[in-house]
Amino acid sequence: MDLSCTPEEEEFRARLREWLAKVLPTLPAKPPPDDWPGRRACDLGWQRMLYDAGYADVHWDSSPTMRLIFLEETEKAGAPYVGANFVGLLHAGPTIAAEGTTEQKDRWLPPILRGDEVWCQGFSEPDAGSDLAALRTRARRDGDDYVVIGSKIWTSHAEVADWCELLVRTDPEAPRHKGITWLAMPMDAEGVTVRPLRTLAGSTEFAEVFLDEVRVPVGNRVGAENDGWRVTMVTLSFERGTAFVGEVVACRRVLGELARTARENGRWDDPVLRRRLGRLNAEFRALWRLTQWNVSEAEAGGGVPGVGGSVFKLSYSHARQELYDTAAEVLGPDCLDLDRPWVLDRLSSLSYTIAAGTSQIQRNIVAERILGLPKGR
Repeated sequence: MDLSCTPEEEEFRARLREWLAKVLPTLPAKPPPDDWPGRRACDLGWQRMLYDAGYADVHWDSSPTMRLIFLEETEKAGAPYVGANFVGLLHAGPTIAAEGTTEQKDRWLPPILRGDEVWCQGFSEPDAGSDLAALRTRARRDGDDYVVIGSKIWTSHAEVADWCELLVRTDPEAPRHKGITWLAMPMDAEGVTVRPLRTLAGSTEFAEVFLDEVRVPVGNRVGAENDGWRVTMVTLSFERGTAFVGEVVACRRVLGELARTARENGRWDDPVLRRRLGRLNAEFRALWRLTQWNVSEAEAGGGVPGVGGSVFKLSYSHARQELYDTAAEVLGPDCLDLDRPWVLDRLSSLSYTIAAGTSQIQRNIVAERILGLPKGR
């Protein structure tokens, strides 16, 4: 498999580097972590800059390799993350681009690309745990609308979102994976209540969402009724396939910073720590190669990442946790100081074996869909 870039791709990389070097020094200061209206404005302002420069549609209309180059270079340059708009850009938008009608693409994709609208993800539920197919939020058809009753949890950026990619059960009598439908729900609809959740790190990027007789137009359904599980697999393939690319680059940078800090504070003299840093370096290099392989597979498969994304997600989640456990070793007693670099990152890393599909779920996917092992009884 050829993992090298074409001349066209290298030209794109050089042009992007030049643009980033010019615009990044002009950006305003970031707002405080819990100023979500301010963070929304900041994140969407960056997205508008990307749009005006012709880079906004790289997640959808460019090849997976171009997408990889974009994520790699923006992370290396320290550019802002997509932030409050990550569901729209990395999950909902690509899903609508792959599965939506022409009218749906015309309605929802341009506002996401311009930085006009924010999306959140309404998948997880309080009683479903890691079993997404056990969702209980129901939607009954009433003329030209679905009437939705239920609740969602861990809904990222719900408090500042305009739209929600929502999974509902439209046929409670169907087998678990067959009676689910994917809807685009306006967050300002009557009956939607949002209650922010505070994480271990003290942030409130997640929320509970309560749905009381919320009316969602049938025209907001992406895919056929009761075919939402298949559409959801498209969404999750993007979530697990390329959405973490920038974070791999960031972890490799942190690893280098850890090595420098260890040399400065004397912890480099510990041979066990040095071996651990070396092994992590090899692991993240392997994850980067795996990312390139997944991107090449997506190129051959029409642009949608395959189940190899689950291998990546499983490995990356544990590597990230070990990286920040190692950071605590390097920092020593300072690892308890929340104002020190890497401390809050260590707390947030604890969620990675749960977020975007638990490690147990990823192992099941690898076992059944890649290795061909039988399902457990």
